[in-house]
Amino acid sequence: MYQDKTLNCKDCGRDFIFSASEQEFYAEKGFENEPARCPECRAARKASSRRGGRGFGRQDRQMYEAVCAECGQTAQVPFKPTNDRPVYCKDCYAKKNNY
Repeated sequence: MYQDKTLNCKDCGRDFIFSASEQEFYAEKGFENEPARCPECRAARKASSRRGGRGFGRQDRQMYEAVCAECGQTAQVPFKPTNDRPVYCKDCYAKKNNY
């Protein structure tokens, strides 16, 4: 039989109740770990992952300037270019890969 448990959220530090029914649900789904975040922080984390994946928005991604090997225009790429491989702008990359 399950009983309500008080857990501490690893994000906000507040205590929250892990109810008996939630524990039963976790057991039915085969989840082995108790939740580490309160319902509010879980919802916020889920919402942020929808905006950009894994909590890191695409606007936070560092971009690098490179010169397109095909057309010579300046391009922004999400990786640090090296001289050992060609870099293409968005349009030339799409043409080369039939997008």
